[in-house]
Amino acid sequence: MFFQAAQIRTTLKASVLLAAMAGLAGCSEEAPETRAEVIRPVKVMTVSEAQTGRDLEYSGAIRARTEMALGFRVGGKITERLVDIGGRVNKGDVLARIDTTDYALSVLTAQANLAAAERQVETAELTRRRANELFDKQVSPKSQLEQAQLSYNQAVSTRDAARSSLEQARNQVSYGALQADRNGIVTAVNAEAGQVVAAGNPVVTIAADGEKEVQVAVPETDILAFKPGKTVKVAIWSNSGELLQGKVREVAGSADPQSRTFAIRISLPENTPALLGMTASVSTAADAGPSLIAVPLSALAKDGEKALVWTVDPASETVHARPVEIADFAGTQARIAQGLKPGDIIVTAGTQFMREDLKVKLPQASLNQQASATDDIATAKRIR
Repeated sequence: MFFQAAQIRTTLKASVLLAAMAGLAGCSEEAPETRAEVIRPVKVMTVSEAQTGRDLEYSGAIRARTEMALGFRVGGKITERLVDIGGRVNKGDVLARIDTTDYALSVLTAQANLAAAERQVETAELTRRRANELFDKQVSPKSQLEQAQLSYNQAVSTRDAARSSLEQARNQVSYGALQADRNGIVTAVNAEAGQVVAAGNPVVTIAADGEKEVQVAVPETDILAFKPGKTVKVAIWSNSGELLQGKVREVAGSADPQSRTFAIRISLPENTPALLGMTASVSTAADAGPSLIAVPLSALAKDGEKALVWTVDPASETVHARPVEIADFAGTQARIAQGLKPGDIIVTAGTQFMREDLKVKLPQASLNQQASATDDIATAKRIR
């Protein structure tokens, strides 16, 4: 009896244990997980009508139309420089001087040579007169007279050469003072006192008073928009509220070998309230060209070497990749030659998170804008 009771208790414990394990096993089973569809909000824009022209704007510096780099006409050691950058000078003002001691000695040598040549002319004149008298008296032959005449002519030529040498030596002394050719402002100083310079080396640069201009560098893609005589708008950065009417004066005939840009000079009106070196912006409209659609740079993505944009299907609210052909870039925009048409909705931010057929959430304002743009395009086609 005792043995049977113990066996029954053991059997009951085993049954309870198995039931508990079964219950735990049942609790550990998870219900099937249901993954929610990802809907990503996006920033979009509706493509507008293609552009047939565009606005161009370039920055440049104001400079004088005439700028001269002045240097000594003879070489020597600079003894003093009398002007500084920004100083105003008038025509005839002395800008710098060089040591003219050697040139002064050359003047003394030339004077001595001239005096000797003049004495030689006097001697040859006396000889010629005597030979002429003897020939008249038939005492000496004609050949002797001719020889005396030739000696006199040679002496005169030597005297004239000595006079020219003296004038040249005096000029070299006067060239020791560098003078301004016209009124203007000193814009650069290229040499200091104590420096030895060769003839022609720039020492002082002067911007002449008078007409001012803006010089800008324009790439070859826009060079045809700037033609001599064309009127453009000029804004000075220090006074951005005032627009000036400039005129294209000069277009470089060749591009800079390093930057591959063309230098354009634009004349400003007289009495323009701007200082030399100030920054100015030049704006104009490019001539009509091929139809191009402008999109933000942030809308572009890449698939290998190909450029693409992500378009949005407003009906299914999904995105799709579309290859595009980029014509060029203008500031923060890219101009598309092929791949887009007016009315398309494109993603303008977060293109790196896009994938084909991704579900997106469009702002209500974008939907309204797209509907309005579609109506405008349809109206324009009916008018045509």
